[in-house]
Amino acid sequence: MTALPYILLYVEDPRQSATFYSALLASQPVEASDTFALFVLDNGVKLGLWARAKVQPAATMTGGGSEYAISVADETTLLQTLADWQAAGATLEQPVTAMDFGLTFTVSDPDGHRLRAFVPATMPQA
Repeated sequence: MTALPYILLYVEDPRQSATFYSALLASQPVEASDTFALFVLDNGVKLGLWARAKVQPAATMTGGGSEYAISVADETTLLQTLADWQAAGATLEQPVTAMDFGLTFTVSDPDGHRLRAFVPATMPQA
C-alpha cells in the first residue's frame, strides 16, 4: 500500500478558503463542498480544507499552531511569491527576513494558518 501525505487545515468556510488557496496555488480544488475542499498538488501532496465545526473529534487548536512551508529557488521568486500571496489576500506576519536557514517571509491565511516561503541558505562545502 502506498500512502500519500495529506495536510488538513481546519477552516471556518471551506469554499472561501478554497478560493484563497486557488489563488495561492494557481490550481483548482479537485473536490469542493460546504464542509471540505481538496487540492492535489503537483508533488502528490493533498491539501484538505475541512470545516472546523464538522471535525471529529472536535478540534481544539486553531490556525497558527504550525506552518506550511515551501522552498523557492531564489530571491526574485521569493519576492514574486510574496506579492502573489498578498494579492490573494494573505496577511503579512513576517516581512522578508534573513534567518539562519535562509531568506524568508511568513503570511497567514484567513483562518490564521501560517504559510512560509524561503530560499534555503547555501550550505558550506565539507
